[in-house]
Amino acid sequence: MRSDTQRNRRDLVNAAGALFAARRGPINMTEIAKHAEISTATAYRHFASVEDVLAEYRFNVGQKLRDYSLKQTTGGLELLEAVSRKWVDLVVKHGGAMLYTRSGEGYLARLRSGAFYLTVQAEALQRPLEEACAELGLSPLGDEAMFLWNILFDPREIMDLINTVGLSKQQATERLVAALRGALTGWDDDKSGGKKSKT
Repeated sequence: MRSDTQRNRRDLVNAAGALFAARRGPINMTEIAKHAEISTATAYRHFASVEDVLAEYRFNVGQKLRDYSLKQTTGGLELLEAVSRKWVDLVVKHGGAMLYTRSGEGYLARLRSGAFYLTVQAEALQRPLEEACAELGLSPLGDEAMFLWNILFDPREIMDLINTVGLSKQQATERLVAALRGALTGWDDDKSGGKKSKT
């Protein structure tokens, strides 16, 4: 890809992030192109829709989470909490731009179909979730564990806990990880037919 093409694409993604972080409500491709100082026609040569630009933005944030996760030397629940804390930091840093990647499909359907902005996030979470389940004595839950993590660590819910409830980032992370531990345990218990809770 030529350097000016790469620059234009990067500028569009950054412009979308800045616009969505700064205000609520619909933003169109013309506004994104104007903010990036690129023609609308050029913007459409790079992205078919605003949703595509935001998916690329979310992918870039997911790469930061993956890179952080892969560098960690801890394991188990400690690793899961560290990666989850990094995610909360990224959500707060990128704010409104993280709230608009929505689809009519569920998380697992998008993950299993290879939605690129979710697969990079799944790479970041695979080891932390596997090791946390093992430390808790649970059977491997695979992408069902990622599903549970996604429900709790949805950017909208993180921002709600911080902005509406008044929790700090640390408090939000700790409570969400505690809720995730309970969800993982309950999910595994139900899959095993309640055998683990009786032993």
